[in-house]
Amino acid sequence: MTERSRPAEGHPSAGKVSVILLRAIGSAAALVLLYYVVPLQGRFSATDVALLPVGLAAFGGLTWYGIRRIINSTTPRAVMVQVLAVVFPLFIVVFAASYFLMSREHPGSFSARLTRTDALYFTVTVFSTVGFGDLVAVSETARLMVTGQMVGDLIVIGAGVHLLAGAIRIGDERRQTDSGFHGGTDRRTGTGRPTPSPEQTAWTERAAHSQRSTPS
Repeated sequence: MTERSRPAEGHPSAGKVSVILLRAIGSAAALVLLYYVVPLQGRFSATDVALLPVGLAAFGGLTWYGIRRIINSTTPRAVMVQVLAVVFPLFIVVFAASYFLMSREHPGSFSARLTRTDALYFTVTVFSTVGFGDLVAVSETARLMVTGQMVGDLIVIGAGVHLLAGAIRIGDERRQTDSGFHGGTDRRTGTGRPTPSPEQTAWTERAAHSQRSTPS
């Protein structure tokens, strides 16, 4: 493979981009499918009560793990797509499941009794700040939960995206540093020195040979 045809470092090839996109779509679809198949009793059992805090804790943990992966990856943008395909759908389905459970336990919490699809639809409208008005929170508890989601939306969209963008920048800087300093260290000073490429070494040797062969 020639230098011109080799993919640039940090930018995956077209085939790898397709694989990344398919994995991202598959991850998001798997979370939505899990939301529909997991049994939710709607009686606010111990499992139901722990759903929202445990889900949000998992969201935070996966986001932190994803940021570390982005920083340490040679293709940080590709990893960011995979991270977003997991953490954003997880955030949505956790709140959707909580709204669904609340609607089943207390039917008057919303303007209509929510099915799983209704709860998912309502969560997405709140997240996107669309608010068609066909489904609204009625009870104070439901309004408090929706308020909590709106605050979470601001954090996810604002701080979350900022953190991911910062992780990409740090990953790019680390990769550029690693490509410029290949571990060569001056033992006398203890400072790093860049290792010349084979082309630079060959050019230096030819220049030195030309100077030696030129008559003074």
